[in-house]
Amino acid sequence: MISLRSVTYHYPNRKLPALDGVNLDIRSGEFALIAGDSGSGKSTLLRTMNGLVPHFSGGRIGGTVIVAGHDAVEAGPQLLSRYAGFVAQVPEDQSLMEIVEAEVAFALENAAVPRSQMVERVDEALELVGLKQLRQRRIATLSGGERQRVAIASALALKPTILILDEPTSQLDPETAETILKTLRMLQKDHGLTVVLAEHRLERVLPLADSIAYMENGRVLAHGTAREVIAHLPVLPPVTSLARRLDWRPLPLSVEEARAFLAERMSDDREDRLIAPPESMNQRACADTLLQTVGLHFSYDKDQWAIEDINLCLDRGEILAIVGSNGSGKSTLLKAIVALIKPDRGDILRNGRSIAGQKTVELAKTIAYLPQNPDDLLFAETVRHEFEITLQNHNLSTDRRVEETLAELALAEFAEHYPRDLSTGQRQRVALGAITITWPEIVLLDEPTRGLDGQMKDQLIAIWRGWKAAGVGIIVVTHDVELAAQVADHVIILDRGKVVESGSARAVLGRQSAVTPQIARLFPGRGWLTTQDALNGLQNPAKSLL
Repeated sequence: MISLRSVTYHYPNRKLPALDGVNLDIRSGEFALIAGDSGSGKSTLLRTMNGLVPHFSGGRIGGTVIVAGHDAVEAGPQLLSRYAGFVAQVPEDQSLMEIVEAEVAFALENAAVPRSQMVERVDEALELVGLKQLRQRRIATLSGGERQRVAIASALALKPTILILDEPTSQLDPETAETILKTLRMLQKDHGLTVVLAEHRLERVLPLADSIAYMENGRVLAHGTAREVIAHLPVLPPVTSLARRLDWRPLPLSVEEARAFLAERMSDDREDRLIAPPESMNQRACADTLLQTVGLHFSYDKDQWAIEDINLCLDRGEILAIVGSNGSGKSTLLKAIVALIKPDRGDILRNGRSIAGQKTVELAKTIAYLPQNPDDLLFAETVRHEFEITLQNHNLSTDRRVEETLAELALAEFAEHYPRDLSTGQRQRVALGAITITWPEIVLLDEPTRGLDGQMKDQLIAIWRGWKAAGVGIIVVTHDVELAAQVADHVIILDRGKVVESGSARAVLGRQSAVTPQIARLFPGRGWLTTQDALNGLQNPAKSLL
């Protein structure tokens, strides 16, 4: 179905190749996972399969790319779109129409699909991604995850034989991500769809993949079944990482496989002694509070609250994670805190004083805000200039902060690059540097690890912990429950604009629900959230068994 031979590609004005001698075969009806670090060439590889590289991006390409029997370089995206649907890493880049229904129908109109079939196909595609109830909504009012589902629906409506997806679950909550992936698996198994998917959140995809191609520096270093390739992956999902540390054989690809392994080796009486007392879910009292919201309400259309009666506090040196389904009000809450929207009711206090009436530009020096789409913050000609502009806007010296920030975020080698030419993960780091170079006391992060590989995520976590130790308060909005398990002191769950759960990370994430991390699902009731928690806990009663 897809065959690449000796494919090498250079972006315009780049010395090093983005793809370097790639050889890869993907069979018809296969579920193929493309894994690798940010900037390893995954997105570029996917774009060769539908002709966007080099027809849209320019540059120089060598070798051959055959897709559904067509030479991709000769055919180009217009012809290949009949066979290969494509969902980009940034869904905002794919929206052309104002209304959801019109967006999904747009590609069908271009393909001259008869109107009688068009209605049925739009209905079916929206049903598959769970968006039928939003078909008349303006796309500009959707959350990032909802926009991602619209992009997937638009690709599915064409009924391609190949579906190429770049980080399709990066902005989806765990339940929606599971639904989308199950839908893709169903289409693959029942309808013969070939799925090619690049993804960093391997815990979601490993159990589904028929094959994995692992990339590094533009090359495919390993290609084979999931069990063959995981030995080459530098970062693994928590249960697989735990199993590798404990030398389990074979390595489990999912929580279910890990449970089966444990069931054969741990007796019930040993399990009972590992149960920890339940954590309290009582609301804590605010102390040494940097930020507090009091009875916060906001509505976009006045018919329904986007956020309703939100009461939270953020202490010095604390990391608060906010989780919840797409459209639950998480991003809206952050926008209210930095005065991008004006609350209809309630108040926001910083160091005990109301920020009512202050403008975003005034707040930005002490309250840094990173939106979901890093491109919203990037407009300078170089990475270095992005940082310098922020400092100049706040009348701060640029002498050492720029170099320190470039080094801290591993961006020194990209200092003179045009930011929008970088990978999504790299642009995310540039945007993060642009907002935190003022050394704020509060940092608000909306899906900050979107598009980042596991190693870069670990580096960011280390940076956040350094900020935390210095007394900075951090709010992280995320769909990545494994990230929340690693970093959060407290967790809030939002649902339809309301706080439905609030408490310590162990209390909230330790319960069996859609936001339970892998380790807590594998060892319920023990109070363990991370691989290290499990390793520490197993050193005593169960070490000899495992």
